[in-house]
Amino acid sequence: MLDQIDRVQLAVPDMELAASGWRTLLGAEEISRDKVAALGAKRLTLRAGHSDVEIVEPDGTGLVDAALRRRGRAHLFAAGVSTPDLAALEKQLAAQGVTVAAEHGQLHLGLEFEGTEARFVASETAERAPAGDIDFLYEATLLTGDYTSAVDQFVRVFGIAADRFKPIKSEHFGYEGTLTLFQKEKLHRFEVISPTDMSKTMGRYFDRTGASYYMAFAECPNMLKVEARAREAGAGITVERPEGRAESKTPDQMWLHPPALGGMMLGLSRPSMAWTWSGYPERVEAVA
Repeated sequence: MLDQIDRVQLAVPDMELAASGWRTLLGAEEISRDKVAALGAKRLTLRAGHSDVEIVEPDGTGLVDAALRRRGRAHLFAAGVSTPDLAALEKQLAAQGVTVAAEHGQLHLGLEFEGTEARFVASETAERAPAGDIDFLYEATLLTGDYTSAVDQFVRVFGIAADRFKPIKSEHFGYEGTLTLFQKEKLHRFEVISPTDMSKTMGRYFDRTGASYYMAFAECPNMLKVEARAREAGAGITVERPEGRAESKTPDQMWLHPPALGGMMLGLSRPSMAWTWSGYPERVEAVA
């Protein structure tokens, strides 16, 4: 039923300031401005690759205002998913007792994980003219104390087929969990993970926020360009380049730190690299 992570929503106190990093570092382009009554927010939408970035700012009281007050800072507010049949998804959600607000051709909803709410926005699948230097978003990461229960809820609520899922684990970052791939031949999924080492960055983050979105990931064919822009701008960036690979060659992965993009961390992987941990390592293309 779901086919893509097609957008993210950032809750911010100042959408102009938040948008500037996306424009400067990733070449994102503005495509619209409007308001979302269901969220109590003004919205600025950017195109980044084939995906959208919706930056939402409180327009009085409402869900976005409450989220900012609760967290005390800008953050990744909602994961965006697309489906070729939005009406069928709405029926699926209703059958599972999920309250949905329909507005501007989208469905806005929240699910409770361990006493806190994670937000989602669902849209009809659409072809989009790309902009900027990433290709597409493919992952939103939900950090929980019990990833198995969270995954079960994704299966039940969204009707995702569990036979496509892949386990994931990292001793370096201190987590384990599941990639809930929507389709066998595409990268799009929720990464649902739990910290295993509370002394590491992810564990400390979870200790502060509880169950919440941690970051998103995108595939990027222009890694060197983005890396150079971030360094020139003095933006926070962590780069993963294998030992022995020249700095003139693309990194495998890098992470733009939350302040660089208005409050959310974005991971970037070079084309095909994400298949390393997504079940098809033979699809990873070598760096020339």
